[in-house]
Amino acid sequence: MPTALKSYLNGKWVEGNQSPATLVNPSTEEVVATASTAGLDFAAAARFGREKGGAALRELSFAQRGEILRKLAKLVIDAREELIGLGISNAGNTRSDAKFDIDGASGTLNFYADLGTKLGDAKVMADGEGVPMGRSARLYGQHVLVPRTGVAVHINAFNFPAWGMGEKLAVALLAGMPIISKPATSTALMAWRIAELWANSGALPEGAFQFVCGSTGDLLSHLGAQDVLAFTGSSDTGLMLRRQENLLKDSVHVNVEADSLNSALLGPDGSAGSEVWNMFLTDVTKEMTQKTGQKCTAVRRIYVPADRLDEVRDELVARLKDVRVGNPADEKVTMGPVATAQQLRDVRAGIEKIALGAEVACGGAKPVEGQAKGFFVSPTLLVRKGPKIDDVTNKHEVFGPVATLMPYASPRELVALVAAGGGGLVSSVYSDDKAWLNETVGGIAPWFGRLTISGEKVSGQTIPPGTVMPSMLHGGPGRAGGGEELGGLRGMSLYMQRVGLQGPRPFVEAFAGVKSQAAS
Repeated sequence: MPTALKSYLNGKWVEGNQSPATLVNPSTEEVVATASTAGLDFAAAARFGREKGGAALRELSFAQRGEILRKLAKLVIDAREELIGLGISNAGNTRSDAKFDIDGASGTLNFYADLGTKLGDAKVMADGEGVPMGRSARLYGQHVLVPRTGVAVHINAFNFPAWGMGEKLAVALLAGMPIISKPATSTALMAWRIAELWANSGALPEGAFQFVCGSTGDLLSHLGAQDVLAFTGSSDTGLMLRRQENLLKDSVHVNVEADSLNSALLGPDGSAGSEVWNMFLTDVTKEMTQKTGQKCTAVRRIYVPADRLDEVRDELVARLKDVRVGNPADEKVTMGPVATAQQLRDVRAGIEKIALGAEVACGGAKPVEGQAKGFFVSPTLLVRKGPKIDDVTNKHEVFGPVATLMPYASPRELVALVAAGGGGLVSSVYSDDKAWLNETVGGIAPWFGRLTISGEKVSGQTIPPGTVMPSMLHGGPGRAGGGEELGGLRGMSLYMQRVGLQGPRPFVEAFAGVKSQAAS
């Protein structure tokens, strides 16, 4: 019998009473679990989080909240092997892909645990420098970040059930806000098991963590002025959420991380055999195929100097043809299926859409040979020899192992083509040419939340551009949602209210936790 996944609300595990959704193994299409939230009381859950969880968290210092995160990280680490198995059976992950997800979650939790230790016994944070407000030094102003008194609802995408949940939770709990976490139902088995470990551990204050397995129902209609909504998913869904009447009326803080046409750019000095060339090809291949291309940070557009187009195409095709597609339960497989039947339909339709006016260098929309069942697709490289600003490549993201290779003639043309994607999460640049880097990076920087620059001087030290680091911002402008997560302490501002305190300097500095320098 498939496992019935319950939700953890109001301090207990509860199950919906009708119409359960099914979760399947995307390699075999067998049902592995069911989930329903029909009939669950989300209004009570929101109140429970605010009244119980929020009050308890605000009584704790940053260091104490950090120790909670450290305990949660250890629970994930201790269950790593079990969780890898769930990633293989429900998300179509290879062992390597599952570890990437799970270790990302525990690593981010531990990072924010360390930040809590550094912040120490304080419960609020000073924001910037204080300033004298009057003719004497006694009247003083200081911006301070204080925890919001609401609940944070986290809606996560299907591709990272562990990391997506862990990164949002880590920042919110350290900031002092309770959370209600909702993973995508289709791949929720891993997230559900982690939630079970956390909820049953006793590490969390009552009400600080709640978990929804299934539809959100009317949950969002119960959010108000002190609450937060953080969403990861499609731009269409993000737009729908932003339009919800109560979110607009009460100015609920909404953070959206959405579609992203990320780019990889090879500089003019990236000749065959060079260090720049090797880093570029290695990263592009990894970012196309890791998690079967189901990453918001995956490479979708590849730009190279026009005179290197054929060379790069041939090398990438050779590397992509070495990828072994199949059931990730087989250790020889290096890329599993996409997560759902709908995802497979969308990927195939997207390939056909982008292939109009392009060459299919490898892969394509056709079924994978030898795979009668499962949601499999081949790594697909398209080549568009005459890229234009209004090409479909700059408008439509195929959320799978698919990218388009294109030439450029000058930095100016390259900047225009990259910017035509309308804003993204990350782009990667490969060059040691300082003049080219200055022009290119300066031109594309306003369109991305993060840029990675790789060259000979950082060879052997670089982190693949698709790896989201907790110390750096995750988010991006325009079609990427316009949001910001992580970024060390910066991420906490989503869950805290910035208030400008004006008053007697000793009190203001003491409240803000700033060493007093008030005049006697």
